[in-house]
Amino acid sequence: MTLDSKARSKVLKYRWAIFGVLAFAYFFVYFHRVSTAVVSEDLQGTFGVGAASIALLSSAYFYAYTIMQLPSGLLTDSWGPRKTVSIFTMVAAAGAILTGIASSFLLVIAGRLLIGVGVAMVYIPIMKILATWYRKNEFASLSGILLAVGNIGALSAAGPLALMSGALGWQQVFLALGVITVVLAVAAWMITRDRPVDMGLPSIQEIESDETGEPIPPAKEVEKIPMTQALKMTFGSGMKFWPLAVWFFFMYGSIMVYQGLWAGPYYADVLGWDKATYGMVLTFIGIGMIVGCPLAGILSDKVLKSRRKVLIIGTVAYTIIWAAIWMSTGRLDSVIGQSALNFMFGFFGGFFVVSYAQIKELFPISIVGTTTAALNIFPFAGGAILQQVTGLMLVERTAAGYETIWLFMLVCMIIATVAGFLSKEKARVPVTVPTAEKQQEKRGQAN
Repeated sequence: MTLDSKARSKVLKYRWAIFGVLAFAYFFVYFHRVSTAVVSEDLQGTFGVGAASIALLSSAYFYAYTIMQLPSGLLTDSWGPRKTVSIFTMVAAAGAILTGIASSFLLVIAGRLLIGVGVAMVYIPIMKILATWYRKNEFASLSGILLAVGNIGALSAAGPLALMSGALGWQQVFLALGVITVVLAVAAWMITRDRPVDMGLPSIQEIESDETGEPIPPAKEVEKIPMTQALKMTFGSGMKFWPLAVWFFFMYGSIMVYQGLWAGPYYADVLGWDKATYGMVLTFIGIGMIVGCPLAGILSDKVLKSRRKVLIIGTVAYTIIWAAIWMSTGRLDSVIGQSALNFMFGFFGGFFVVSYAQIKELFPISIVGTTTAALNIFPFAGGAILQQVTGLMLVERTAAGYETIWLFMLVCMIIATVAGFLSKEKARVPVTVPTAEKQQEKRGQAN
């Protein structure tokens, strides 16, 4: 049976409206993530708090984000991604507004926690929607574009937010962010749909089947699975899940150690650079990720047509970059050289995006929210644990001290590389798009 061309066209067009709304929401996930760092001095001046309090405020977001990963997957699979992302985007909006009207630093922390809880529930629903609205050979590319949008949000937050807070005041800026986030929550509810069938349209599986001749997945692949069973299927899957989990723990944890904590202090303590200089150099990590994330997706979907191969290539190259960082400690003091190194760090670090496509294809689509969320626990846990461990290791903030940390990260990445090689990938069935003659023959048989 051949699908109605108008219905098929509507699915393929409408999904971009859904993606646009959700990508814009994800833009603000990263925007919110770095916002406190930008206005930290303003917060200290307003409430008279010190660096320790600002550090607590910043970490509140990440603690909330980590804790909410598994619930985000479970709610995405049980409630549906549309309801989950809409409700919790509104929670993030409430957190931003509370921050804007806060009369005490304690209320600012409460607002930050609400923001963390809210934005933690955005990424996983988007992954589920991508899985139900886009073809298998589009998923990694769209994931890469989404993460690039997030990194653009992070870069956009730095300069523009500083300018706005200086002109309007930091509280008015957070009120404005709250209003924008409310609008996004409403737009997500009005525009987003969990599946094409919710609009009376053919599923993406039916469209793929019509295009390629592949069979439609059996009903057991799409029927709802109870939460407890979904968790058991995920964590009890052995080599399907755990190598990727270990890989992600060290991979993203090492990114957070460098980009999120020690790169800036290293440039100040060892190379003697001022904040303006090393701030500019560090932006190249984000620029590298903006380029690397979508490119990794395209390589995975269109060129190599493999998740695992791209993941391994990116991991090996990223590990080599860590070796270069370690060996150049205290020796490479060129701004251009460090900028190039940071760009490559972000570029190959961005190859982590293919892991989401890899894990998605190893499990039934009905539990993709749970499996993705379970996997997403490990990068943030890695960031938290490895940051704390390296903090204990850095006794003296000298070249030798940082060299020890970089060597530790290199060892971690060697472990990640081994885990990447041990990871599994769903075998791809070679398909060819039918020619016009074969499509005509197929229609004749159906009739």
